[in-house]
Amino acid sequence: MSGPLLIEDRGTHVLATLDRPEKRNAIDQDLIDALHALCAELEQVPRTLVLRGAGSSFAAGADIAQLRERRAADARAGINTHAFTRVAELPMPVIAALDGFALGGGAELAYAADIRVGTPALRMGNPETGLGIIAAAGASWRLRELVGTPLATEMLLTGRVLSGDEAYAAGLITQLHDTGAEAFTAAEAIAARIAKLDPEATRASKRVLRAPASAHPEIDLAEQAILFESPEKMRRMTEFLERKKTS
Repeated sequence: MSGPLLIEDRGTHVLATLDRPEKRNAIDQDLIDALHALCAELEQVPRTLVLRGAGSSFAAGADIAQLRERRAADARAGINTHAFTRVAELPMPVIAALDGFALGGGAELAYAADIRVGTPALRMGNPETGLGIIAAAGASWRLRELVGTPLATEMLLTGRVLSGDEAYAAGLITQLHDTGAEAFTAAEAIAARIAKLDPEATRASKRVLRAPASAHPEIDLAEQAILFESPEKMRRMTEFLERKKTS
């Protein structure tokens, strides 16, 4: 698929590359539309998704030329918010490989991923208040969940941008690799590992992880009850016990 989002079937996962390198992959309406189209496919046929940016950056933010023309009705429509929420709620894991700039809307798209890996060259944060707006596409709640209230507060109120090392220390990314190519390879390795697991158990784990605190432990027990009756659980556990006998 050509356009601002290049889609590839990589066997163990779907790879989506933000492909506006001349704009440092700034997120415009066409890219948002392409994300919605991709999500529609992955909602129907669940697959692990790996996100990356073309060139030397993940996404330097929203397209400011478009953003400048938006008005109150556009804000209330939640153009980026709904797309990123849809990414976050995909049935299977979403992995973001981050390098260079992941700012503003680019950072918020990365926050919507389940797993993030990056490089020392990563620059990640939300400088929106310097442009007269707020980070309204997920940062105000996802960032706090990811790094805690004190750091999220400093980032959002001061526009502080984290380096890759700082993002790793804060847990915002879980792996740090020397180059963008290495980070991407690591992201694909994570996807390959997930592909070896039971997809229904993986999907159930994601639902449980994303449930509010008030839903536990009931949701855990309900999901486990379904899995306890699954043929795949029986097959995998039988294979495990048979391997143990012969080892």
